[in-house]
Amino acid sequence: MTSTKVPGLLRRLRRPHRLLLCVFVGVGLCAAIQIAATPCRHCSVSAKTGAPPSISFSPGLNARNVDPVSPVEVKADSATLTDVRMVNETGKVIEGVMTPDNTVWKPTAPLGYGHTYTLNASGRAADGGVLNQVSSFSTLQPSNQTKVSFTTTSQAALRDGGSYGVGTVIVAHFDEKISDRAAAERQLKVTTNPAVDGSWFWVDGQNAHWRPQHYYAPGTTVTAEAKIYGIALGDGLFGQDDTRVSFRIGDAHVSIADDATKMVTVFNNGALVRTMPTSMGMGGTETIGAQTISLWTPSGVYTVLDKGNPVVMDSSTFGLPKNSRLGYRETINYATRISIDGIYLHQLDATVWAQGHTDTSHGCLNLNGDNAKWFYEFSVPGDVVEVRNSGGPPLQLAQNGDWTLSWDQWRDGSALKPA
Repeated sequence: MTSTKVPGLLRRLRRPHRLLLCVFVGVGLCAAIQIAATPCRHCSVSAKTGAPPSISFSPGLNARNVDPVSPVEVKADSATLTDVRMVNETGKVIEGVMTPDNTVWKPTAPLGYGHTYTLNASGRAADGGVLNQVSSFSTLQPSNQTKVSFTTTSQAALRDGGSYGVGTVIVAHFDEKISDRAAAERQLKVTTNPAVDGSWFWVDGQNAHWRPQHYYAPGTTVTAEAKIYGIALGDGLFGQDDTRVSFRIGDAHVSIADDATKMVTVFNNGALVRTMPTSMGMGGTETIGAQTISLWTPSGVYTVLDKGNPVVMDSSTFGLPKNSRLGYRETINYATRISIDGIYLHQLDATVWAQGHTDTSHGCLNLNGDNAKWFYEFSVPGDVVEVRNSGGPPLQLAQNGDWTLSWDQWRDGSALKPA
């Protein structure tokens, strides 16, 4: 009995063992699949092969017509630079500077137009290997160049460190006609402290004027810059040099000449400091040939342009012959000019009888000797002189009437339109 039962039991037990073995195998397969799909955080992966050591140049080899303000760079990849030498076609060395890690070199001296530059660079790879490379490029040669002068509206150069009035208008004068005004204006910058809202106005193709929306505050510092070197300004014209000037705004000198009262009231930083009787333009016109000459003092906001003591005044300079009915040529003392076409506040003792109640001049503002001398000594370029209540045509921009335009009109004169 025993021999017949045991095999049966063994047969019954062997079936579950085979099933259990199958289950274990299945789990093993599942585990194997799971392990294969899970990233191994502790396994090492072979690194990519590094780029071979090299030296590169910008601009590239034999580049032509390179802008002289374009970046120039020598760069070592998988290596360090040991020496860089840059010379122009005459052998002049161009100085440069290396980054702290000795991987990049750049010139520190400005490049010129129409030059050929050669770069010799040496480097060392991590394994000690030596690298040597040579490259060259040439800069463009403009067909024409222009430079900028910063002046007042009298065309006198703004003096670096000078002091000017609260109505000072900056003129950027180009010595060549600018066809791409927007490109030129993008390179013009005025910085003030305290900051003010200001804008450029193109009077013509060679002159852009800049003024703030309101008069400067006394003590304002102003810096005007023209960064035009290497910049294309249209029709083959390029900037020749960068220009910069800084100046300071002095006290607020504002004078009001009222033709209704025939008086000039002068304010210093808002305080009335002097009242001066005057005789202004007699009014009407005089016709000489085809030219009609106004004898009014135009109403509007002027600024002081310059002054002289004495000044020779000649009516023929504005079309009125000195030998004509109203012509003259005289030497005048203590003359302070406020218009391009020759309106002055000046001494004229011959009209003292009329000053304060009758207009007798050709357009100037006559003063007695004491007042003319005082005003002459008080005034600086850029001081404000406002003429009110006179007849005839108003002051025009071309006469030194920058402040007669509204702010919207002024901004419309910019070549850079708001987005």
